[in-house]
Amino acid sequence: MSETILYDYWRSSASYRVRIALNMAGIDYTAVSVDLVNGEQRNDAYMDKNPQGLVPTLDIDGLRLTQSLAILDYLNTTRGLGLLPDEPAARAKVQAVAHAIALDIHPVCNLKVVSYAASLTDTPNETRTDWMRRFIGPGLEAVEAMLGRYNQTPFCCGDNPGLVDICLIPQLYNADRWGVDISHLPRILAVEQACASTPAFANAHPDMCKPD
Repeated sequence: MSETILYDYWRSSASYRVRIALNMAGIDYTAVSVDLVNGEQRNDAYMDKNPQGLVPTLDIDGLRLTQSLAILDYLNTTRGLGLLPDEPAARAKVQAVAHAIALDIHPVCNLKVVSYAASLTDTPNETRTDWMRRFIGPGLEAVEAMLGRYNQTPFCCGDNPGLVDICLIPQLYNADRWGVDISHLPRILAVEQACASTPAFANAHPDMCKPD
């Protein structure tokens, strides 16, 4: 069997998602750091692997996969992770919560986006912080409301961690990093606590994956 290699960056939310899923699947992998801050994602060698110049990129099962949600779908399908309900209506509702995080909050807070926004001002550091808080805070408040449709369980939408949890926890790391107050979001706080005690999540945390 071919070696599984994850090209990632320790603080990347999308990479964080994939690390969680790989841990849930019990897949041993080699992590190769792509330093986004120093622009390694734009060098020729990496662009050959991922023409978008983004992380993560995953080499697995003789395949090269990009885009975290596509990778999660592949791992869920091939490793039976149970990240989504089987019933179509329930599946669509859970996906909507996950997409509210991964497709609405995350893209606008991407390093490339916020760096460009900050470059247009005379106060880039303040702009960067204000930008992150402006989009992460309201976005998580919407997710909290969406989670209100589910009975409170250890995880977002059930008794076991699923796609929403995998998308949420990396976003909470960013919220903490940028000083976003989530103290008024009890459902999200309860999920954060449950995931913190789950090895697949704890071992994927950026502090555990930061290069030496």
